[in-house]
Amino acid sequence: MPTPPSPRFLRGSLITLRRRCGKSGCRCAGKNGHPHESPALSCTINGKSHVITLAATDVQVVVAALRAYHAEQERLEEACSTGIAWLRNRVQARRSKRMNRW
Repeated sequence: MPTPPSPRFLRGSLITLRRRCGKSGCRCAGKNGHPHESPALSCTINGKSHVITLAATDVQVVVAALRAYHAEQERLEEACSTGIAWLRNRVQARRSKRMNRW
């Protein structure tokens, strides 16, 4: 089966999960034990929070897709601001024309 292409965009946050496995002989056991750490993507899907645990090999792809999402989001915000400015100018011009009729 072919490998699916990597995602172009991802929305969410890259986090580090820290947890104890519960095995008595493990390095994470006890108060001063170091918990196990793994990278994960925290995201909201249909209004619900989800955490997707990642393999170390996936982190670079996820970081790139998160950056691409934020860059695209900034581009869209700029385009929307330009559109709002255009609309405000158009409404103002229409109002000015009406005022000049009197």
